[in-house]
Amino acid sequence: MQFVTLLALASFFSGAALRVCDGLIPRLAQDFQLTTGQAGSAVIVFAIAYGLMQLVFGPLADRFGKARMVTVAVGGCCVLSLASAAAPDFDTLLLARVAWGMAAAGIVPLAMAWIGDAVAFEERQPTLARLLLGTLSGMMMGQLAGGVFADLAWGWRGAFVTLAVGYAVVTVLLVRHLRAAVAVAAPASTGHFLDGLRVVVSTRWAWWVLAAAFAEGVLLLGPAAYLPAYLHQRFGLSLTVVSALLALNAVGGLIYAMTAKMIVARLGQRRMVLVGCAFVGAGYLAFLLSPWGWTAGPVALVVGIGTYLFHNTLQTHATQMAPTVRGSAVAMFAFCLFTGQAVGVMLSGLAFDHGGPAWLLLPPVVGLPLAGWAFAKALRRHLA
Repeated sequence: MQFVTLLALASFFSGAALRVCDGLIPRLAQDFQLTTGQAGSAVIVFAIAYGLMQLVFGPLADRFGKARMVTVAVGGCCVLSLASAAAPDFDTLLLARVAWGMAAAGIVPLAMAWIGDAVAFEERQPTLARLLLGTLSGMMMGQLAGGVFADLAWGWRGAFVTLAVGYAVVTVLLVRHLRAAVAVAAPASTGHFLDGLRVVVSTRWAWWVLAAAFAEGVLLLGPAAYLPAYLHQRFGLSLTVVSALLALNAVGGLIYAMTAKMIVARLGQRRMVLVGCAFVGAGYLAFLLSPWGWTAGPVALVVGIGTYLFHNTLQTHATQMAPTVRGSAVAMFAFCLFTGQAVGVMLSGLAFDHGGPAWLLLPPVVGLPLAGWAFAKALRRHLA
């Protein structure tokens, strides 16, 4: 389906925006005379705005159409990434990042919801994997670009302008195909603005999916924001090299996305969750204990595979936990994921500044396998 390809392209730039600041944190700290944890606020405020805005975008998508709202969101990201690039000081940059995060909230979650409307459940996980392919490619390039731009004279301003150009191109393409995309989606809701959110929170299974998403945000995405700074400080590697090594995380996700249909058939959803969380926990332990900087690359690859064994299973259930209000359901999922990320980045920044690497990396080593075990147990009861 052509519109799925365009959604994957939009997700590429959304994924790049989500990860580009990880590699830029040391450069932001240098340019504005901040600690590493303080510079991490550029990630925190984006994640908070992204999460909170889900509570608005989800009902809007159910009312006005998911394809329309995705197009509006991509156009907004174009304008606000330029505003971020033009920020004269760190406080202004944070305000621009808040607005950018609000706009970005309407891309990947609503793209997932549109796929939920247009694709049968039996084919949905492989189709979502195509969307994931775009997101992961963007995350990989964003991770790499953050480190590269951090080492260049252009710095973070150059990174944000580059993203703005990409958003502009995708906006034009989405507008050209919007009419056909609207025609295949579910009809707009005519109920109260908050009815969709009420349906989601009254569904018992939804609480398990949302709790797992929050745990993923806190335990996986939070510490990940500080991995470039940790490896840069510990091994003395340039930010370009560190970001290139960590970009293999997204390559691991790409491996999953390209083999998703086979993996789902062979492992099943419960074992995907268990194996995925075990991979990630072991990977974070390896980041902490390995005496060689070069091992960050293969470890990131394994962590990437594990991450998306778990995450894509959660995504699939997010599209089905409240089918009558799918926009609100997927938006609630993203709200929990990125609220968790904001909490995780904040706690990880404090841990990194005041406790050291062990305090940063041991929580995911222990917590992620436990979260995976709990969700797999609940999933077995749900599927029974």
